[in-house]
This record gives sequence, C-alpha cells and structure tokens, in this order.
Amino acid sequence: MSKKNKPFFMRSKIWIEDDSGKVIFGLGRLKILDSIDRHGSIHAAAKDLKMGYRAVWGRLRATEERLGKKLLIKSVGGASGGGSKLTPLAKDLVEQFRILHQKIVKESDELFETLFL
Repeated sequence: MSKKNKPFFMRSKIWIEDDSGKVIFGLGRLKILDSIDRHGSIHAAAKDLKMGYRAVWGRLRATEERLGKKLLIKSVGGASGGGSKLTPLAKDLVEQFRILHQKIVKESDELFETLFL
C-alpha cells in the first residue's frame, strides 16, 4: 500500500549518542560526510548542503572529539588547492550507519503496519 492510500504513517529518526547524551552520529553527519566524499572538501560540502563552513566543521570536530579519532584526512592548499578525504573509520561509520538506519526504518514500518493498519 502506498503512502498516498494510508490514512497516516509513522516517522522515526535515529542517532548515536555518547554516555552524556551528546550526538556522535546521525543523518546530518551522514549527509556531511557523503558530501565531503563526493566533493573532496569541507567548503564544497558546506556549500552543497547550504550550511556554513563553521557549522559543518563544528559538527565534524565534535564527532571526532567524542570518538577520539579522526574522520578526515586534510590536505593544505597550494597550486591545486586543499581538500579532504574520509578516513577508513569515517567510511565504515557511514556504511554501518546507513545499514542500521535502513534496517530500523524497514522493521519499524513493518511493525507500524502490523499494529495500526
């Protein structure tokens, strides 16, 4: 049954927090890392996401501090300009969170249909 034919539907949002309730990773940071991976720089990712550079960098820095590990390999400018690449940890985090998110959405949608529709 498509969403158009349903009288209502469920929405859910997940994220990962540390033991003090501070966000480590969620859909926002997933989008940031995906954009950096596509564009090769924080600046280009911020522009793509219509966010300020400082906002993007602040979220990444907070996640790095909470994990105690780097998410980006940064190269300083020069004739070819600077840039950023995802670390292997960041690539794994993106992939594992994407899998987790897809499974939770699928299973919660199925449970919702069982209980409410």
